[in-house]
Amino acid sequence: MPERDKAPGRARATRAVTTTLDADPLGGTVRRTVLPSGLRVLTEAIPTMRSVSFGIWVAVGSRDEAPKLSGVSHFLEHLLFKGTARRSALDIAAQIEAVGGETNAFTTKEYTCYYARVLDADLPLAIDVMCDLVASSVLAEPDVETERGVILEEIAMHDDEPDDEVHDLLTSAIYGNHALGRLISGTAETVSAMTRRQILDFYRRRYVPANIVVAAAGNLDHGVVVKLVRDTMLGRGEDANPAPYRSPSGRVPARPATVTARDKETEQAHLVLGCPAIARTDDRRFALSVLNNVLGGGMSSRLFQEIREKRGLAYSVYSYTTQYADAGMFAVYAGCAPGKVDEVLALTRAELARVAADGLSEDEVARGRGMVKGSLVLGLEDTGSRMSRLGKGELLYPELLSVDELLARVDAVTVEQVRQVAAQVLSKPMSLAVVGPFDEDHFSV
Repeated sequence: MPERDKAPGRARATRAVTTTLDADPLGGTVRRTVLPSGLRVLTEAIPTMRSVSFGIWVAVGSRDEAPKLSGVSHFLEHLLFKGTARRSALDIAAQIEAVGGETNAFTTKEYTCYYARVLDADLPLAIDVMCDLVASSVLAEPDVETERGVILEEIAMHDDEPDDEVHDLLTSAIYGNHALGRLISGTAETVSAMTRRQILDFYRRRYVPANIVVAAAGNLDHGVVVKLVRDTMLGRGEDANPAPYRSPSGRVPARPATVTARDKETEQAHLVLGCPAIARTDDRRFALSVLNNVLGGGMSSRLFQEIREKRGLAYSVYSYTTQYADAGMFAVYAGCAPGKVDEVLALTRAELARVAADGLSEDEVARGRGMVKGSLVLGLEDTGSRMSRLGKGELLYPELLSVDELLARVDAVTVEQVRQVAAQVLSKPMSLAVVGPFDEDHFSV
């Protein structure tokens, strides 16, 4: 097997280069082609399926934005569906829906994805439509104004959903003014001030072939997919001045542990306790995943049993991890009656301190490994999740691990590795974010 590119997005060739990456017993054959422009095409052929999921993954997200352009990636995601030189917004939606397909998109802090899911026979249509909207959007001024209003409503709606808002408050508490601490949507101020020229310039600089991965999974032929992509404007694009691939900076500064409270008259208080953790390529991520599942990943988890099952203090309580190229977070969420917040916080802190000091038992680690493996495999039961594995694997990691390799990494996690990562992560000072009828003086770090 040829050596993989050391830096994703930098692959260059005078002709298309195709390699077979993986013959996955749980799926199909994964193949990868790098076009002369630097655009990468990955497919997983699964002949037993009658559908195909097709996605275009762009290596740009909210952390790549200047502060005054906060939210431009998300704004652009909306605008690309508003029309091209060949299609109106109605054409884009109607052509896919006429064959029973679906399209959508989402923006994250580090990438943007546009995708469609269709019957296998309709894959050529999906490729043509999706590549057209990503490569040839006109960004008309009236559409900019229309979507500005839509996004401002989306921001306002988010402010009315405290169980979502509290997670953003924690992220901001941990990362402060760093780009990772800003909202993906931007703010009402930045979105209101953004001009078409600024959005268009961002589009032209960032949406270049070497920053784009095309991924597809289902009943398909790799060669046909590559040809269909090459025949579109996206596939024929030039790569004269590609934007640099984001390389990890080595360290994202985190603020000292702090308390952030949003005083709102809510029936339920929402709280998230968290701290910096590890980056997504850190080898300890497998041990952290096992730890996370045992702590708050299901109904058998320690936090769920202690806070909900034994005491009935909260309906929802769980832990989670978030990982970026050069940073990460671990956090615990709970939603409870305002009068129970102090008790829930005390129990959560005590449980985290206990695991930081003592680690987990052999039985718990075995259960955690099983939970991670089951979630991984069951999450790959449809073409959309398999397409996402290809897109994110190529865009975000130095190599695309097969499902068997991922399962082996999880199986190799030991009790000692979990103990070490628990001590390293859970012993850190924790920031707290709260949305409910409280002010910050009610809480301490």
